[in-house]
Amino acid sequence: MPHIPRSAAVSTLVATALAAGLLAATTSSASADQVRVHDIQGTTRLSPLAGQQVSDVRGIVTGVRGYGSKGFWIQDTAPDDDRATSEGVFVYTSSTPTVKPGDAVRVSGTVTEYVPGGAASGNQSLTQITKPTVTVESSGNALPAPVAIGARSVPAAYAPKGDPAAGNSVNGLPLKPRSYALDLYESLEGMNVTVGSARVVGATDPYNELWVTVKPHESSTRRGGALYGSYDSQNTGRLQIQQLAPVSEQPFPKADVGDTLTGATEGPLDFNQFGGYTLTARELGKVVPQGKGKGLQRERTRPQRAGELAVATYNVENLDPGDPQSKFDALASGVVTNLATPDIVALEEIQDDNGAKNDGTVSAAATLKKFTDAIVAAGGPRYAWRSVDPENNKDGGEPGGNIRQVFLFNPERVSFTDRAAGDATTPTGVVRVGKRAALTHSPGRIAPADSAWTNSRKPLAGEFSFRGKPVIVVANHFASKGGDESLTSHHQPPVRSSETQRVRQAEAVNSFVQEVREAQRDADVLVVGDINDFEFSATTKALEKGGALRAGIKTLPRAERYSYVFQGNSQVLDQILVSPGVGRFRYDSVHVNAEFAEQNSDHDPQVVRFRP
Repeated sequence: MPHIPRSAAVSTLVATALAAGLLAATTSSASADQVRVHDIQGTTRLSPLAGQQVSDVRGIVTGVRGYGSKGFWIQDTAPDDDRATSEGVFVYTSSTPTVKPGDAVRVSGTVTEYVPGGAASGNQSLTQITKPTVTVESSGNALPAPVAIGARSVPAAYAPKGDPAAGNSVNGLPLKPRSYALDLYESLEGMNVTVGSARVVGATDPYNELWVTVKPHESSTRRGGALYGSYDSQNTGRLQIQQLAPVSEQPFPKADVGDTLTGATEGPLDFNQFGGYTLTARELGKVVPQGKGKGLQRERTRPQRAGELAVATYNVENLDPGDPQSKFDALASGVVTNLATPDIVALEEIQDDNGAKNDGTVSAAATLKKFTDAIVAAGGPRYAWRSVDPENNKDGGEPGGNIRQVFLFNPERVSFTDRAAGDATTPTGVVRVGKRAALTHSPGRIAPADSAWTNSRKPLAGEFSFRGKPVIVVANHFASKGGDESLTSHHQPPVRSSETQRVRQAEAVNSFVQEVREAQRDADVLVVGDINDFEFSATTKALEKGGALRAGIKTLPRAERYSYVFQGNSQVLDQILVSPGVGRFRYDSVHVNAEFAEQNSDHDPQVVRFRP
C-alpha cells in the first residue's frame, strides 16, 4: 500500500504533539498545487504535513459545528484512488463558523494533530487545519455522496498490534482499512458518511449521544446490546452518534438499548475524547422502540423461597440526602419490586449526610434513613443497616462525598452479628469460635492501612445469621478504571494502568477469604460489590485464586453476563463471588438501569440466592 514518507523533522513534531496534545506550527509551507485533503490526511494516523502551512485547500463544506469544538468539515470532490487516504478534514475555527453545508471553499492554515484529552489519555489524534483563512467560492453545491458504513464494509478485526519500536503505537503504521475496523474509520476521518437502520447498543446519555452497531448479529445480547466478552471482542460495528444541530433547535432522541435508529443517519465522521470515532449527524434517523414499540422493559428477579438467603449488591451512584426524592423512590422501588426485597443488600456509593459539600462530615445516617424510609414507603420491610464511616476524603470518589459501602438487612429474616464494631483505621481479623470462623470486628474493614486501598474504598466485612447459620459477606468497591486508555487508543493493545491497583485489592480480599476458610473450611463467604472489572480480568482471577471464590456471573449464559454499558459494550463491573462452602446457588444480573436512557444508577444490581 502506498505510504507517504515522513521526514525526521516531522517525526520530531509528532513526538512533540503527543507530549503537548497539539502539534505546533512550523514556518514551512506546502504549495496549493501540491496539497489536497488526501495529501493532508496521508496513509497513516498522523499527517505527513503536520506543522506545515497549507494554502487554498479546496473542498465542499459537509457539516458545521457551532458549539464545543467549533469549526466545520470540508471534503474534496476529486478523490484519489487510495482507500487509506481520507478526503475529509476538520477545520478548527475556535469561533462560530460563518460557512454552511454546500459551500465550496478554499482554506489556508496550519495542519495540526490534536489529541483530545491530551497525550496522557493515549487517545489517537484528530488531523485538522487550524488558524484558518476561509474563502467561499460558491454556495448551494451538492454534498459529496456519503460513504456507507455497514456490516460488510467494517472488518472483523478491530485494530492492528502496535509497533513495539514505537511503544506499541499504531500511529506510524500504514492504514489497512480492509483489515481493521479502526483503520477503516481512520481512513474515513472527516468524511461524509452514513449508516442505515441500526440497533442501539448504548442508550442516550445526558450528553445527547448514543451508540449503534452496524453489525446486527455481532455479540448480541438477549435484550439487544453488544456483549463485551473478552479483550479480543471489542465489537467492531459500534459507532457513536451525535448531532450537529444544538438540542435547543432539535431535541436529541431518547433511545434505550435494543431500539432501532431507523432510516439514514448522515454526517461527518469525527474523533473525540469520549467515544473515539463519532458520526456527527447532519441528518439523524428516527428511533423506533423494540418489542413492537413497547420498548425495553426493566427486569424483575424472582422472590427468594423460605429457606433461601438472598444477597444483593447495588451501586446507587453517589446517593446523598440532597438528591431528589424521586431518585430515592425509584431506587427503593427497585429494591422492593425488581430485586424482590433481598435479605441482605450491599450498597456502594452511599455518600455522607451532605453529599459533596467538603466540610469534614463523614456520617451517612441521614442518607440511609432517607433511603430505608423510601423502601418502607415502596412496600418493603424496615431494613436495618451497618457500616463503618470512612476518614474524610481518604476513600476516593467525589471530593467531600465520602462514599462507602453499607449493609442493609431485613431483620425479619436475617440478623447481624455485632462484634466490637471497627472504625475507619482498625482492621477486622478472623478467629475460630468453636467450630466456626468469626470476625474480630463486625462490621469491620479489611486491611485499611494496606496501600492497595490508597484513595479507594476499603472492603466492609460483616457477619450475619440466617436460621442460625452464619454467613460472612464482604462488600467491595474496587478502584475505578479512570486513567485506563480507551479501546480506540493509539496504543494497541490499550494500556490498562488502573488494573494494577485492582489486582492488589483482589489479592488482599482473596487472602482474607483464605483466612476465613482456614478457620472454617466450609464457611459461607460472599464477596460482593462493584469490582470495577470484567469476569475474565486479572482482577477476577486474583479473587478466585486457589479456589477461594467462584464468580457467580460466570454461571449465567454468556449473553446475559453484564451489569454496565460503556461506549456501546455491555460488560461486567458488578459481581458476587461465593466460597465453595456456599454450594449450589442461583445468580441473577437484574437489568434495570444500564440499558436505559432514564437511569436511577448507571449499574445493574446483582443477586444470589442459596441455602446456607
